[in-house]
Amino acid sequence: MKIYIMTDCEGVAGVLNSRDWGHSDGRYYDVAKELLTREVNAAIAGFAAAGADEFLVCDGHGPGAINPLLLDERAELLRGLVNGYPYELDKTFDAIAWVGQHAMSRTPEAHLAHTGSMRKFEYIVNGIPVGEFGQFAMCASELGVRSIFGSGDRAFCAEAQALVPGIETVEVKRGTKLGRGDECDAEQYAARNVGAIHMHPMRAREKIRMGAERALRRFQQEKFGIIPLQAPFEMIKRFRAMGDLPPAVVKGSHPSSVIALFQSVPVDPSPAAKKTRKRPAQRAAARRKPAGNRAGKRAKSGK
Repeated sequence: MKIYIMTDCEGVAGVLNSRDWGHSDGRYYDVAKELLTREVNAAIAGFAAAGADEFLVCDGHGPGAINPLLLDERAELLRGLVNGYPYELDKTFDAIAWVGQHAMSRTPEAHLAHTGSMRKFEYIVNGIPVGEFGQFAMCASELGVRSIFGSGDRAFCAEAQALVPGIETVEVKRGTKLGRGDECDAEQYAARNVGAIHMHPMRAREKIRMGAERALRRFQQEKFGIIPLQAPFEMIKRFRAMGDLPPAVVKGSHPSSVIALFQSVPVDPSPAAKKTRKRPAQRAAARRKPAGNRAGKRAKSGK
């Protein structure tokens, strides 16, 4: 059996924050890569025990987070998602799994939650909020590839179970920050969801190994892992303010394919749509400007 494994960094046990652990210049970046790679190896061991013999591991973290030297030699590694969705996933795969996955943006009590980046406020597909997991699980469902396993924080596990009933999940940590963070701009949101209680990495790997084996054995006996998709498809992307950039919205649609939808909707707002966001100090200065000056400008412009 052939298994596709999508990976990320923020949902790994022991990865404590983004700045020090998830960025290539972070103090503990190399440690984070080892932690993720060993969780992936645990999943591979579990899948292999249940009969899988082909594995494609996709390094889905921004700057990369898989250490090729530590990766199980039975696996192939995909890095560089140059073709966009569905990231080299096709109908030859029997199932897909996630390791190190985090919850989508706006999720309460989630650790390092986001959707693509901290600027993304929310993605909605046909009225359903989705994160990184949800988008790829929808692509897999369109291809007939079943989503069978996911590991990450408690909030991600709940998100996965809600979208894909029956999926096997393993919780390796739990976030502690209450609320959604809707009041935050991108910088503030990046700093708010850093609290979590982590399982020891060794224990997390053992739970992942057992969960992966259990998932693939269930896959061979039960019917689960396909999201019912109903065309046509519409997507709304909402963005937080970031620096001088104001909040923004991007929309798209496709009559028949969710994969084509994700390929066609821009990742970020177009440069032409960007307007400079006034800082609080700028807004206050504008309010303090004498009325006479504003009237004079209106007279010169003929308004």
